[in-house]
Amino acid sequence: MSAISIALLGCGTVGTGVIKVLEKNAHSIEKKVGAPIVVKKVLVRNPDKLRNVATNATIVTSFDEILNDPEIKIVAELMGGETPAKDYMLAALKAGKHVVTANKDVVAKHGRELFEAAESSHVDFLFEASVGGGIPIIRPLKQCLAANQISEIMGIVNGTTNYMLTKMTNEHMDYNDVLAEAQAKGYAESDPTADVGGFDAARKIAILASIGFGARVTLDDVYTEGITNITIEDIEYARELGFVIKLLAIAKHDDRGINVRVHPAFLPCTHPLAAVNDVFNAIFVKGDAVGETMFYGRGAGELPTASAVTADIIDVARDIRHNVSSRILCTCFEQTHIYPVTKTESPYYIRLLVEDKPGVLAAIAGAFGAQQVSLHSVIQKRKVEHCTELVLLTYRVSNENIRLAMNTLLGMSVVSKVGNVIRVEAAQIS
Repeated sequence: MSAISIALLGCGTVGTGVIKVLEKNAHSIEKKVGAPIVVKKVLVRNPDKLRNVATNATIVTSFDEILNDPEIKIVAELMGGETPAKDYMLAALKAGKHVVTANKDVVAKHGRELFEAAESSHVDFLFEASVGGGIPIIRPLKQCLAANQISEIMGIVNGTTNYMLTKMTNEHMDYNDVLAEAQAKGYAESDPTADVGGFDAARKIAILASIGFGARVTLDDVYTEGITNITIEDIEYARELGFVIKLLAIAKHDDRGINVRVHPAFLPCTHPLAAVNDVFNAIFVKGDAVGETMFYGRGAGELPTASAVTADIIDVARDIRHNVSSRILCTCFEQTHIYPVTKTESPYYIRLLVEDKPGVLAAIAGAFGAQQVSLHSVIQKRKVEHCTELVLLTYRVSNENIRLAMNTLLGMSVVSKVGNVIRVEAAQIS
């Protein structure tokens, strides 16, 4: 078969990686597809800033030159951001071109519109690289685990925060120092809000929950909390209690419906995700037939992300080669209730500064008891000025009851400060 022509929208880190992978593995890719794949055009904003990458493609600055080229069958959107990426993808799909993207922002917010356009035009819309970089997870959820009822997806899906928490844990660095180091190494942006605030992970878990549960989960459905309040003290107490702190993206499906959230959590050191460190990502999935599975690898970077993008390009090229398309498009067919974070239940870690005098612990225990919060253990180790630091672990309790209890504590004269309140996940504290 004659060559299948593709176009890249953007030639930054990922675009450069895609060109490298396609050229390095051209022979084996042609054998797998049954036809060569050729990058015909690359769209860039400023040709003078084009990275030093060997390619015979035509460099263009107008999207119309790609949209109106009938030879280009596949468009790989690698620009990032919502605008104009979403408009370009939508236009390409409506023009009958297959689209591959690594854009989690657009998929999380506008996936439905793009899927509908792809289905209407009988073309493919694939986005494996939008979650987990080079880790295969979208296709396994859509295909390999399609026979399962998925009950839980829990993962470490942001490399920046995982790197920071790993440094804080292993090298006793405080938050500000480790953030500065992450920025110096290029792991964190100058404005790190998307990462440290949990918003990057929230977009990814919205995508995974939608696919895993067959329901439409949007970014607005995801309760989001970042790592900015995590301290060395929390890290040390976690270690002493047999936990590590990770920023987890969690989606659960039970009799009440779906709950989706991103937040720091105490995770038992025995849990598989506890050993995922530095910039690595991992996604833990529970299915009724398969049981527990975990997908692990590099969640970002030039070649890992390019690996996922290129795999999607190969998949689409195979469809073109065999004259098929739209085999697996939108799988969000269930109308499932999404319940709020206040209705979720878990044990909690709570760190308080209280007055150092008799009767304080009894008063605090009474405040918790009044809101149906049972205490599993209490640690009293150090003094801060004229106060004592208390660390409490609760039994399993609703988030709503914890909030009510904390509101009560904040109004008590014997409580000087609420240091932190962190959920405990996957622990044998019932």
